[in-house]
Amino acid sequence: MLIFHSLRLARSSMPARSQLPRSALTALATRTRGLASAAEPYDVVIVGGGPGGYPAAIKAGQMGMKVACIEKRGRLGGTCLNVGCIPSKALLHSSHLYEEAAHGWGPHGISADNVKIDLAKLMSHKDKTVTGLTGGIEGLFKKYKVDYFKGTGEIVGAGSVKCHPMDGGAAQTLTAKNIVIATGSEPAKLNGVPVDEKTIVTSTGCLELTSIPKTLVVVGGGVIGLEMGSVWRRLGADVTVVEFLDGIGGPMDKEMAKTMERIFKKQGMKFKLKTKVNSAEVLPGGGARLHLDSVAGDKPETLDADIVLVSTGRVPNTVGLGLDKIGVKVNKRGQVEIDDHFATNVPGIYAIGDVVRGPMLAHKAEEEGIAIIEQIAGKGGHVNYDTIPGVIYTHPEVATVGKTEEELIKAGIEYKKGTFPFMANSRARANADTDGLVKMLACAKTDRVLGIHIIASNAGEMIAEGVLAMEYGASAEDIGRTCHAHPTMSEAFKEAAMATYDKPIHF
Repeated sequence: MLIFHSLRLARSSMPARSQLPRSALTALATRTRGLASAAEPYDVVIVGGGPGGYPAAIKAGQMGMKVACIEKRGRLGGTCLNVGCIPSKALLHSSHLYEEAAHGWGPHGISADNVKIDLAKLMSHKDKTVTGLTGGIEGLFKKYKVDYFKGTGEIVGAGSVKCHPMDGGAAQTLTAKNIVIATGSEPAKLNGVPVDEKTIVTSTGCLELTSIPKTLVVVGGGVIGLEMGSVWRRLGADVTVVEFLDGIGGPMDKEMAKTMERIFKKQGMKFKLKTKVNSAEVLPGGGARLHLDSVAGDKPETLDADIVLVSTGRVPNTVGLGLDKIGVKVNKRGQVEIDDHFATNVPGIYAIGDVVRGPMLAHKAEEEGIAIIEQIAGKGGHVNYDTIPGVIYTHPEVATVGKTEEELIKAGIEYKKGTFPFMANSRARANADTDGLVKMLACAKTDRVLGIHIIASNAGEMIAEGVLAMEYGASAEDIGRTCHAHPTMSEAFKEAAMATYDKPIHF
């Protein structure tokens, strides 16, 4: 009552709102919100508005919670929407259309002369896509009454978050019953390779190139490197991938990785495997020079390129959060340590997404964001980490869920394997797009599906059937005895299942 009375007096002593300039109205709104926050703590304050944080905020609003979200970028969606998943997919699709028009229509009897690419317009489409989607999230925040603060969040104690506004204004302290850290990740640095985001770039800079490089060296043969390398190769760059390991794709199933490497080579991409980058420098006349060597250290060489993309992974983003001051434990990899319910060692503080253990995937972060809000609300939110799919959006795409053969062998699990090539699939043949296969792994004793791996033009869409099947504990025979429409690419999924427990019909 005292706080309400003070607020009423403060308002009565002010001039009418119509008499106040816009700046004063903004200050009044901020002050009013601050007083309200002091009077009634937020049920949850979420630090970070990326693919983990913003769904969590929306879910909290849907469940009737008083919720705030702090985002330092000033645009919602995080790395994924602004400088990651979405803009890269726009470039991947546009560049694929260009390559199809320039080189890929032959089998269908279609030819096009003088096909050109307008890079500025292509980039404009990418930017409009991002802008539209970020604005859409802000609309959802308003719909579900999420208080949105544009600034940097600093956790000053259990139940207290200080927001440092982007515009440099006075910091504001929000009180909360629960705090969720969802600050995501940033590109990992590579010793001896200085990034300027112009010549030596991360994925962020690679999305903003203003001209098509003649030569591009990609350091790291993982998801980001293969996707961005594919974009610029299609547009005309000579692309070389330098990878420290003996294969591409990181933890990908080795059989699938070798298949993809063959396909990429057929497309014109070059690879230097088992090769390390010792250093790099930007050349005075333009471009950059990499100093390479074999992992064994017996084959030093230099490699010049117009553009160098450093894509050696990502690291958790916890700078400025104040975790060390409040005692939140962080492991050697910079990840916030949590229990099986996303709780840190400090009561009332939770963490999700790229900043914690597990794959750095937007959809994994979103699942965790929904789950933690449900748990805070006293419900049974959970995430099944055995059914988190992963996709590389090249052409063909690579999609996977569950265990690889290597993981099953290492764990000593007896398994059955079934494969089916798209060369034997009628729809793929009709589309003249037959690169790839479906591979299924199932328990030798129970036939329960343990892993599914797909290389196909639409593998990212096809994998959803596998995720659903594994989520509900399906056997290979369950899938093989499920009717699939003909003619579709998904029939290869059914045939791979049949090959796992018996024999396929069409191969």
